[in-house]
Amino acid sequence: MKYMMLINAASTDPVTNGCTPEDWMVYDKQVSEAGIFVSGESLADLTTATAVRVGPDGQRTVTDGPFAESREVLGGFYVIDVPNLDVALDWAARCPGARGGGSVVVRPIADFGE
Repeated sequence: MKYMMLINAASTDPVTNGCTPEDWMVYDKQVSEAGIFVSGESLADLTTATAVRVGPDGQRTVTDGPFAESREVLGGFYVIDVPNLDVALDWAARCPGARGGGSVVVRPIADFGE
């Protein structure tokens, strides 16, 4: 079963979020060597984000960045293919993004029978 792990960092400063680039390289290697890696990316800085909203009249509004009432920043994601949710949660707990006030949200990938 495929699961997406959304990595929400409490801070973009590696000193305060509890992990280093080396921690990420080790985790990437572990996920790859376990044979569960489907896809994953790190996202560019939040200042590069653009939000699109479409109103009831069909008009598109484009603004700089997301302005969520949250101190967490979506930093990236992994899609893994593991037997069940418990295994996905184990991998999420190992993720450096779960440290230092960050969180990893685990969601199953919907299967529409395609």
